[in-house]
Amino acid sequence: MIGPHGNGDLVGERYEIQEYVGEGGMQFVYLAKDILLGRYVALKTPKNNAAQKRFRRSAVVSARVNHPNVAKTLDYLEFDERSYLAEEFIEGNDLDKGLLRKFYAVDPYLVARLFHNLSKGLWVSHDAGVVHRDLKPSNIMLVGDVSIEAVKITDFGIAKLADEELTEAAVGGGESITNSQTAVGALPYMSPEAISAPDKTAYPSDVWSLGAMMYEVLTGTKPFGTGLMAITEILSDKEPALPEELLVNPQFAGLVQQIYALATRCMSRTIEDRPTARELVQECETLCYPIEQRYLGSVRDARYRWGFISENGTDVFYHNDSIYGPGIADHDPVCFSKFPGGGADRAHPVMKVKV
Repeated sequence: MIGPHGNGDLVGERYEIQEYVGEGGMQFVYLAKDILLGRYVALKTPKNNAAQKRFRRSAVVSARVNHPNVAKTLDYLEFDERSYLAEEFIEGNDLDKGLLRKFYAVDPYLVARLFHNLSKGLWVSHDAGVVHRDLKPSNIMLVGDVSIEAVKITDFGIAKLADEELTEAAVGGGESITNSQTAVGALPYMSPEAISAPDKTAYPSDVWSLGAMMYEVLTGTKPFGTGLMAITEILSDKEPALPEELLVNPQFAGLVQQIYALATRCMSRTIEDRPTARELVQECETLCYPIEQRYLGSVRDARYRWGFISENGTDVFYHNDSIYGPGIADHDPVCFSKFPGGGADRAHPVMKVKV
């Protein structure tokens, strides 16, 4: 048993706990079977019993958002003096595990596709009057392993809860922030106004958080660092730099610069200079990126400027100009898209996978 439930527990005579999934700063999450409809859901319950009323209020708010890029709220119930939120179960990994920890560098095609989808989900939520307030990699879910068949924003249902905890942590100072799991996770992605006046957090703060994540996925580093030192950097006038090595390959440099420019606009200290979520969608629509499936393979024959990748026993040709990030050598695991070519398919782009 982890949290209030163990496998087999029945909640509200409808949801049978299958397994513990994880927890955040505010809640426990379980995989549960809806025995009435025969489907699986993510069943969430707050850690703090004092937050029951706030949890219900947040669940009502989250139910107003309905979009393919947002995890759908399915049900709310109270059982045995606890509140529960049933949400669409997303079989996949969060942004941190699914991308940031998996690759040394994420090519700009994938970055553009990812954030185009996220901006759509954010636009719809803002249009419904809902501010997330806690956007960070653990609240972004990816479906489909390396192919990323779907991207979904989660935990709109606890947005206000997170906001209240973040406010309490900020008022309490550095020690409170350090002791708050929600605050620690959100800090690298928090806007200046969310730090200095968290009770005034609004739509532009979500845009800032999305821009901070966009920068991190593109460059592999957080824009303002981690821990309490990030507060000083976020509140300063410094603009996170674009690493020069990302501009070496001309095949990727143009799109890298476009994404970087968009991310830094999202992180403008002047709130009025940030794009709205709707404008962010429109900006992303101007980015040119392919949507081909991604595959996993291993380098079979690395030569001077070109070589072959083995994918399920089939050779795929690659050229070094198509490699994004660190170079590759024989036996290295790689991720790539492929296109028809004479004799063998052509791989582009190619990314090295962390072992």
